[in-house]
Amino acid sequence: MDLWGVYLFHLITLALLEVILAGRDCLVAGDSCSSDEACSPRLRTLRQCVAGNGSVKLGPGARSQCANAVSALLSSPLHGCQCKRGMKKEKNCLSIYWSLHQSIIHGLNLVESYPYETVHRDYDYVRLASITADSDVGMTTVNRCLDAAKACNVDDLCQKLRTEYVSACIKPTAKSGLCNRPKCNKALRRFFDRVPADYTHELLFCPCTDTACAERRRQTIVPSCSYESVEKPNCIPQMRICNADYVCRSRLSQFQYDCEPSKTSANGCKQGNYGACLLAYTGLIGSTITPNYIDNSTSSVAPWCSCSASLSRGEDCDHFLGYFTDNICLRNALMTFGSESEQQPTVSQSHSPSSGHSSRENRSTASPPETIETMRNILDTIIPTQALGNELLVGQSTLPSNSLPNSASPPSLMLQAAFSLLLFLLHLLNNGH
Repeated sequence: MDLWGVYLFHLITLALLEVILAGRDCLVAGDSCSSDEACSPRLRTLRQCVAGNGSVKLGPGARSQCANAVSALLSSPLHGCQCKRGMKKEKNCLSIYWSLHQSIIHGLNLVESYPYETVHRDYDYVRLASITADSDVGMTTVNRCLDAAKACNVDDLCQKLRTEYVSACIKPTAKSGLCNRPKCNKALRRFFDRVPADYTHELLFCPCTDTACAERRRQTIVPSCSYESVEKPNCIPQMRICNADYVCRSRLSQFQYDCEPSKTSANGCKQGNYGACLLAYTGLIGSTITPNYIDNSTSSVAPWCSCSASLSRGEDCDHFLGYFTDNICLRNALMTFGSESEQQPTVSQSHSPSSGHSSRENRSTASPPETIETMRNILDTIIPTQALGNELLVGQSTLPSNSLPNSASPPSLMLQAAFSLLLFLLHLLNNGH
């Protein structure tokens, strides 16, 4: 395959990925369900089943009604939908996800607890190091923590959001003289959600060989404001607060999925992906269970809580804390990241970079303007708009009450369009274009 063929194949992959992931968006799926007379009442019933972990409003036949609602919705666009970390209306999207994906609903166990989409991208430490290379001529050793700080400072988005969270976390309030913890944590979440993992992971997980470096690394998320208190609280109340919030619950579920340990896996992770584990870990920063390095003498991490007075829920508490303190997957991910200078491809959240970052990241993949315009015309032709998808959906809303219209839902239409695009581009390849 010539260079043009390789480029076109890469374009096919990206186009299919974007279209398919767009079709799995829970906001789109929720709109589709709410506008359909068969799906909408089932979703309302399910929400009553979930509310307060009870079903008083549903009456004596509650269990049967809940089971029927779940069974029906499993064949709707809601099943399999996901959200993007840091997206607009993230909480709304996650509320739709959790409507169907509660851990246990009246004895019905739905084990799909990984609410966020996965987007693959290459991690390039060498590129980060090269950003500061001109100013480091003559150096014989590599300081990755210093490189990470310099790389962030020359990236518009990273520098802007880092400055914002540091300012929010160190500025005392006029009334109490203490920092504004909610504002600090909101700024931290914004930084770790919007800045690419290329930068955030290097800042947070860079290897240190002395306590001074390790303490600076520990101070990255300003622990004195973001989570520390005079005494460590018990982990059980912290978990309860987290589970009551859609975003925190989702971040914890994603972390437990991506960092699930396995004794039989070659790298200690059941999912086999260190990058996904580290990304899920950073997703917890800025929450009530924010993890961080426990001191400046080790690389051990844990949230700021303990299990010393857990009483009857001691086992649950130990299990939660053990995911940080005794987790071979997380430990190996941290150690491997710290020991490697050239990382393998990892997983990152979707990112809309600043103009400066975008130009750097896309330099090597620039394509002729006419090619981009051609692709836009193709996509406009074969991918229906959301409005058209809704019209089709409403047009089929007269289905019998025992069926759900998933055949003409926007996700299915998008998938059909994706395969049409694939066939068209393969045709171009076969004809030597």
